[in-house]
Amino acid sequence: MSTSDHAAAAAAEPAPASFAVSVPDVPDSELEAEDLDPDQIVSGEPVVTGKVLWESADGRQVRGIWQITPGVVTDVEANELFVVVSGRATIEVEGGGTLEVGPGSACVLREGDKTTWTVHETLRKAYHISY
Repeated sequence: MSTSDHAAAAAAEPAPASFAVSVPDVPDSELEAEDLDPDQIVSGEPVVTGKVLWESADGRQVRGIWQITPGVVTDVEANELFVVVSGRATIEVEGGGTLEVGPGSACVLREGDKTTWTVHETLRKAYHISY
């Protein structure tokens, strides 16, 4: 994409207002329960919660906080960049590598990646997803 293409895309949809959030300090009570399909649960009783901080008008970009308690789950990923704030997990990517993530880890998942998450300690992350 050329510089002029970036400028045209920016003009089409204004950037969100600047903001800062202390992700570790957001109380669990401010996170909303998210559905976890029982077919995704391999073991344990993981619970998923989150909070959307910003979503584009067309729903193609989402930024927020996501948390999962210990257990093993499968997923099909979106195009995502996230940073782990707390907790630990092992993410196995089908046909790819195994990612060990913990506080400070920056991770990129490709759209369509089939993953298995083994959550060792309740994991909280800040994320940006593009659909």
